Formats: sequence, C-alpha cells, structure tokens
Amino acid sequence: MRFDPALAAQQAFHQSKAELGHDWDTAVELEDTFSCNAGVTAREAYEGLLALAARYPQAQSFHAFCIYITWQQATEETIARHFETGMKLCEAYLVSREARTEQDVEQIEELYGSFRAGLGLEEEDEIQVEYRKDTPKGGD
Repeated sequence: MRFDPALAAQQAFHQSKAELGHDWDTAVELEDTFSCNAGVTAREAYEGLLALAARYPQAQSFHAFCIYITWQQATEETIARHFETGMKLCEAYLVSREARTEQDVEQIEELYGSFRAGLGLEEEDEIQVEYRKDTPKGGD
C-alpha cells in the first residue's frame, strides 16, 4: 500500500462529523470501542459502524472511513466475508456521484484491488490471457 489505512481512517472519520449530524456521538462511541478493543467487542462495534453508514448513504467521508476499517478487519481476521464486504463498500463508493476527495478515491481504488486480490480475483495479465486461450480444453 502506498498509504496507511489506519491514518486514512482517522482522517476520514474526523471529516465525517458534519455528515452524521445528531448521530456523531454514536459514531464516536462505536469508533472508540472498535479502536480500543479486539475480538467480539471490536467486531460488534465494527458492525455498528457499518449499520450507521447504511443509514447515511450520502456520507462519503464516513463511507470511506468504513472502507478503511474494513481493511483493518480483513488484515486482523483474514476471512472471505471481510474481503467481500470491502469490495461491496468500495464499489458503492466508487460509483457514487456524491462529493468525495480525490485522495480517498485513489486510496479506495487501491484497497478495492487488494480486496479483490484477497479473494483471488486479480485481473489477468496478458500472459495469463494468452495461456488460458492456448490451454487445451476438454476434448481438444
């Protein structure tokens, strides 16, 4: 990675204060629980943050924050569900036409590739494409 997802998460979180309005205090509490704990407690706080994001589809900074913390989840607990969640969050963020920072877009595009790679969905390079074309199929 060409950036630190944890630092990017902190920056995006602080930028999301205005987006969340009266739910900002809830977000702060959940983020504090997520950051200061591990295991089930952190996972429940993480799920709470994702649920809060679902209630604010226009909150681009908060959505970026959720993508960054999903990467943290994926690196701490390497299971397909985190990579799948990360891909879905990235896809929704990248197709959105809402205001977002260029830095977040670039970083989230990079994370999107990492989530895909974690699931074995990397793009094929030219050699792989040619190999697949030239490989005999059943009955050839």
